[in-house]
Amino acid sequence: MAVFQFFLVVLTVCFVCVLVESKYMVYNTSGGIVPGKINVHLVPHTHDDVGWLKTIDQYYVGSNNSIQGACVRNVLDSLIPALLADKNRKFIYVEQAFFQRWWREQSEAMKKTVESLVHSGQLELINGGMCMHDEAATHYIDMIDQTTLGHWFIKHQFNITPRIGWQIDPFGHSAVQAYLLGAEVGFDALYFARIDYQDRAKRRDEKKLEVVWQGSKSRGSSSQIFAGAFYEGYYEPPTGFYFEVNDDSPIVQDDMDLFDYNVHERVNAFVAAAYSQANVTRSNHIMWTMGTDFKYQYAHSWFSNMDKLIHYVNQDGRVNAFYSTPSIYTDAKYALNESWPLKSDDYFPYADRINAYWTGYFTSRPALKGYVRVLSGYYLAARQLEYFRGRNKSGPTTDSLGDALAIAQHHDAVTGTEKQHVANDYAKRLSIGYKESEGVVAASLGCMTQSSLSYECKNPVTNFKQCPLLNISYCPATEVDLSLGKKIAVVVYNSLGWKRTDVIRVPVTGEKVIVTDSTGKIILTQLLPIVNASALSHKFYASAYTGEPPSTSPKYWLAFTAVVPPLGFNTYVISSGQSSGLIKPISYMFDGSQTGAIEVGPGNLKLMYSRKDGKLTQYTNSKNSVNISLEQSYSYYVGSTDKVQASGAYVFRPNGTFPIQPDGKIQLTVFRGPLFDEVHQTINSWIYQITRVYKEKEHAEVEFSVGPIPIDNGIGKEVVAQIKTNIGNNKRFYTDSNGRDFLERIRDYRADWNLEVNQPIAGNYYPINLGIYIKDKDTELSVLVDRSVGGSSVVDGEVEIMPHRRLIHDDGRGVAEALNETVCVHSTCSGLTVQGKYYLRFDPLGEGSKWRRSFGQEIYSPFLIAFSEQDDKWTHFPISTFSAMDAFYSLPNNVAIITLHVNSLNKYMMIVKILKFCNSY
Repeated sequence: MAVFQFFLVVLTVCFVCVLVESKYMVYNTSGGIVPGKINVHLVPHTHDDVGWLKTIDQYYVGSNNSIQGACVRNVLDSLIPALLADKNRKFIYVEQAFFQRWWREQSEAMKKTVESLVHSGQLELINGGMCMHDEAATHYIDMIDQTTLGHWFIKHQFNITPRIGWQIDPFGHSAVQAYLLGAEVGFDALYFARIDYQDRAKRRDEKKLEVVWQGSKSRGSSSQIFAGAFYEGYYEPPTGFYFEVNDDSPIVQDDMDLFDYNVHERVNAFVAAAYSQANVTRSNHIMWTMGTDFKYQYAHSWFSNMDKLIHYVNQDGRVNAFYSTPSIYTDAKYALNESWPLKSDDYFPYADRINAYWTGYFTSRPALKGYVRVLSGYYLAARQLEYFRGRNKSGPTTDSLGDALAIAQHHDAVTGTEKQHVANDYAKRLSIGYKESEGVVAASLGCMTQSSLSYECKNPVTNFKQCPLLNISYCPATEVDLSLGKKIAVVVYNSLGWKRTDVIRVPVTGEKVIVTDSTGKIILTQLLPIVNASALSHKFYASAYTGEPPSTSPKYWLAFTAVVPPLGFNTYVISSGQSSGLIKPISYMFDGSQTGAIEVGPGNLKLMYSRKDGKLTQYTNSKNSVNISLEQSYSYYVGSTDKVQASGAYVFRPNGTFPIQPDGKIQLTVFRGPLFDEVHQTINSWIYQITRVYKEKEHAEVEFSVGPIPIDNGIGKEVVAQIKTNIGNNKRFYTDSNGRDFLERIRDYRADWNLEVNQPIAGNYYPINLGIYIKDKDTELSVLVDRSVGGSSVVDGEVEIMPHRRLIHDDGRGVAEALNETVCVHSTCSGLTVQGKYYLRFDPLGEGSKWRRSFGQEIYSPFLIAFSEQDDKWTHFPISTFSAMDAFYSLPNNVAIITLHVNSLNKYMMIVKILKFCNSY
């Protein structure tokens, strides 16, 4: 049994006066830990968002101050002389995206000064990532990448490694953060602020704010880390101890010759606040976070007041105060003979008060979330290709895309909780990064298809083009008139460590096309017409992308099966020839009078649609003997406009649920082909859906287009896709943690406290980056997604995900804008339309984990496809197929290569990161 020390607080009026003469003072700030006393660790810090109300550059240089008066350059410029003024002063800094900007501007003399401050411990660089990443809407690979970028710089410049995780502002905290980005990074502790208000109240009462957090059951004690949630639920000083020049807290006025002398009052207030915190904290060590957003722009104001507090509080003697850091605080906690509560799972969902669940941001700005995810997978592949060719010193490189993606992981970026102009800035940076990396990919593939010694290739012969807007059938590289004898060479690259087979689709203008593989053999293809809904998206968004209407419009989708070796590519050629023919649609209209079913699917998997109303009714897989009834539908939640708490970018607060019904007669259009069948459904005027069932796959693919969500009736809407089955999941469902482990969720239940249910829908929403599944004693239903969304099982047998939301009120959490995204092309503006996919599969109990694991990696890392126009005499590339792995070897499908590239700071260092997934995944 551990020995616990308790501090009984009795507030009395202190009549002991500390007399101070009006003269130059040297304040004693040299104190440290005093055994037997309450030790108040004063941790000076600033929290600098890499974008939120202003863009990252505006925050750094201090522009656009009509929105927010913040200048990070001033913070760092002001900080260094303040630290030099007293060797006992300390400071922690987190956001490397800002620090590295500032560092590049400094003289060699200043850099040496900063190095000495870092090595002396006065300036501690903690957390160490480019940003303080979010923990709900981020994928674990992106979290690793952005952290690695920051840690590389710190190691290279200062030869140190950050010790402490400092995730003080993200809106809830993930299990993956605890074990993968905490314990396995080598952190000694992880500190944060935001946990559910009910959870916090119970933990304060029981002195359980600080715990040992085991983020992974399968990894056991190796996944444990000391973790602490802050006392008040924010990362600021106690009330009354803010010391920026424009803050309204009383300064410490110790000149007795002047009015408002207040040393006694300030010391008493300090001691009272220390006692209050000590009463809910185990041991005699407490941490005060002395700073908040963009503070220390005039660092002297903070440090001069803290100098006085330390001096006079220690003279008073009731508590002990001193400058500290989270590392010093952690060492003090480790030195105690104390046992700590064990925490498992995570800290989601987060509510800061009643009716205020921060679960809306799991979906907010879904187009940005999708863009981040697409470019994350592209970045992974581009770095590999950059490595195979060799890094080009003169450029282009993948660095700018890596930087843009790192910043996009910020907890006010990919979350969708920033102002619109800031979201635009993130997208612009990503686009610039993509464009440069596109050049890297093109040059690498040009060299690799030309010679096996690609690192000797300087000027590739082949000019490869890529099509970032394939999702809207915009691909100028394939819109070539093949009847003139031209050919389109296609290179398909696989960034995963195992052989992959997948169907790819490219838009073409002509009907008479064939595809040959790298041996010259004609392969099976499928040709489908591009439907009107896709053609309209093509015209509108291609115009938005290029600034002018597209000169041509493709008429068909050409589909074929690509088989690609691990960490390698295969090549295909599209040319003119006698194709297998255009697939004609079969249309069905429903009036409720017909019976029977429409069967869809050319392989083992069959979907059945009712001839009565066109709804999906049955899922049958002859391979695994699954036969289950189901329904698929869309609904929307009305976003609350309550003045106390509205639904907004952060908060999901529904006020009623409405099914989305067809505008007129129900119509179903089916395309049947040798590779896959497609079912097209116009759900209503603003939702269009295509369901694909592939011959060689055991899952269904659902592609949706949602938007513009109408708000002309003054109602904001939060749209959900629902799958209804008869699975008896008994309130239990499972969602992933940042694309890795799945955690059990129980509706209306929390393991750590007795949940008071006030929002039965929003309070049961969880972040989904990979998928969600439910199960009973016989069957599992898995739904995987292509980006971060919110989702739940709010009724037994059902799974729902939220692909889009559009709201007309702000939720009062600081962004001061409604989540009402629009897209403008010339003079035409409309609400945002989101196109995406989700994938569903049923398995016998216990057999779904392998698919979730392996196919989840394939969703993150799709084939990278590049095109090159060739003349009629061209036959094939000198190197038509390639694999970086032995011809007879593939990685197991539970092992993924997540990084393969050359360290930009050391040209001789190759970075390889490999992760293994557990079978219970």
